[in-house]
Amino acid sequence: MKGLEGKRVLVYGMGTSGQAACKLLHDKGACVSFYDDEERFSGFFSCEKNPTSKNYDLVVVSPGIKVIGNEIISHFLLNKTLVISELDLGFQFCKGKIVGITGTNGKTTTTALVGEILKEAGIKTFVCGNIGLPISSIALETSKDSVVVCEVSNFQLELSQKFSADISVLLNLAPDHIDRHGSYEEYKRVKKKIINKNTLILNLDDDEVKGVRISKKNIYFSLRPLKKGIYLKNNAIFYNRTRIIPLSEISLVGDKNLLNIMAAVGVAMRLKVKPKVIRSAISKFQPPKHRLQSLGKLASGALVIDDSKATNISSVEMALESLQGREILLLMGGQNKNCDFEPFFAKGYSLSKLICFGQAGKYLASCAKRHGYNPEVFTTMKEAAIFARCEAGMGQIVLLSPACASFDEFASYAVRGEVFKEVIFEEEI
Repeated sequence: MKGLEGKRVLVYGMGTSGQAACKLLHDKGACVSFYDDEERFSGFFSCEKNPTSKNYDLVVVSPGIKVIGNEIISHFLLNKTLVISELDLGFQFCKGKIVGITGTNGKTTTTALVGEILKEAGIKTFVCGNIGLPISSIALETSKDSVVVCEVSNFQLELSQKFSADISVLLNLAPDHIDRHGSYEEYKRVKKKIINKNTLILNLDDDEVKGVRISKKNIYFSLRPLKKGIYLKNNAIFYNRTRIIPLSEISLVGDKNLLNIMAAVGVAMRLKVKPKVIRSAISKFQPPKHRLQSLGKLASGALVIDDSKATNISSVEMALESLQGREILLLMGGQNKNCDFEPFFAKGYSLSKLICFGQAGKYLASCAKRHGYNPEVFTTMKEAAIFARCEAGMGQIVLLSPACASFDEFASYAVRGEVFKEVIFEEEI
């Protein structure tokens, strides 16, 4: 993007991404003001209390701002003002290669793993996006020989017009964020905006993903043997005919993570990283916090697993499938995102105990009862965790995999996971 000097730019939303956008724009000489729906920002310098009363050359929208039904965004679009996402802004100042990774589940793990592989290969690497570091905050540090590995969420893609990765990864698609987008079809449409004419790495085991674009540039991955691509054979991961790593050297749990690893292998091989480097990085890689993270054992001998990042139904299904054959006390609940849980409970997962909590707790329990479960219901996650600690015994697993957002009780899934850890291992509250 050129010619920002002296341009009037509004940044909508002052979360981490909005703040990064403001700094980048200021560094490029733009006249920056901002607006946020929260009153706490109203006294800040450069805050516009009534942004629709003024004209701007550009409006940059943070990913936390809901687009559908937003009167401010609609106003600027109707007045032909250029409206872009923070993702677009940062992207246009990035040099070097761009890797974009999206999907309903597994984005953060895959993004982090790709970053570790590239760093081990000695490549100047920036890991950013939905993983926590806005792309706008690193864009001006990039160079022609660097690689930006960006976790891309549907919130970031919603208003995206410019973002176009050199290598795009689509891990999976399942119903999520219906409260934000209004329908599953709209959610899928937004996710598929990551697709372009460049290299696309696709999950051949996901029916929603495998046929999104037919091209010779596609690289497929699967748990089944393939003639070409990334696949599982003889207890090892292969890329075409090259053996990358035996399963015995992988610490991540479950098929879900094997698919994440395969996607990362596809990116690394496309960037010409040597297989021995890929193997070394994967063998040392530990799962990010709150993603099927083993927290240790209780005094009773029960293993505790924090999967607080599981904020949708499909991620809980993946967790249960990864732990199949084990006795599980499952904690589910939080803020429902207009998702239908009837199909989930109809699958009849074998659980030692179902523990529901939070805003969605009673709804989850009522759905579960219709399918033969006998759930416990608690008002808060803390109460649910205390109950689970008292109930769990030797050989069992206490699994926090909520299938819901955290915002009824916590600021984020990460805070929820940290509180869960504190509560579950306390002797007394």
